[in-house]
Amino acid sequence: MSIWWSLHLRREAASVPLARRLLIGTMETAGVDPDVSYDLSVALSEACANAVEHGGGAALGGRSEAYRVTAYLDGEKCRIEVADAGPGFTRPQDIRPARADAEHGRGLCLIRELADHVHIGAKPGRGGTVVSFDKILKWKKDPSLLTA
Repeated sequence: MSIWWSLHLRREAASVPLARRLLIGTMETAGVDPDVSYDLSVALSEACANAVEHGGGAALGGRSEAYRVTAYLDGEKCRIEVADAGPGFTRPQDIRPARADAEHGRGLCLIRELADHVHIGAKPGRGGTVVSFDKILKWKKDPSLLTA
């Protein structure tokens, strides 16, 4: 089975649960194991929160209004990409874990813990950041999509 969708969302906090709910609903319908769905939904929430907070484009005075979320469920793997128009990272490999008592800065490290593979890079063309991550899927015994 192959499913993909893409959303263009406003950089507002309310967009984060919308993307998360769509992902969970898609995975539940496809029959993905709830634990895998939960891990990916938390990782997606963190990536979206980063896009909302940091994803403003320099060309627009830091005020780009949108970011994009794309999810691919293909065979045994799910890949998610979150792309924004922010300033990006000059050296993504330099991202370090936040201190244990820090209130911010743990999102990318959490994504790395929840996903099987993570890539953080520059968005081709106009600039910005793309956070992509994937996870091998596990399936429930009776997916609702197959019985509908």
